[in-house]
Amino acid sequence: MSVSYDRALALLDECNGDDLWSVDHCQLRRVPQEWIDELADAFETSYRFRDQTISVPDPAGRRVVNQYHGVRDVDLAVKIGRQLGVNIDSIQSISLTRQSLVRNIKDAVFEG
Repeated sequence: MSVSYDRALALLDECNGDDLWSVDHCQLRRVPQEWIDELADAFETSYRFRDQTISVPDPAGRRVVNQYHGVRDVDLAVKIGRQLGVNIDSIQSISLTRQSLVRNIKDAVFEG
């Protein structure tokens, strides 16, 4: 299953390497259901490291949750990059963080 070039660019533009997208959010953003089924997983909060703490919107702000089922936007960016013909293996080898991986994928796509 693939998405149109325009849809792929719009989805990639929303990725930053830090976020977990809920299945509902993926469906609202028109991520193909096959991709959601492939990429969705259960994630657990790590209370040791702040950047591994999962928080969700709450009427009072944000609240930390123990577990979350969703799609990591970095995995979605990799999937999109592969569909658009980006050499993901070479980009992964130079990317030290999830954020830099997404940024490098975007650079490869948007700069040609």
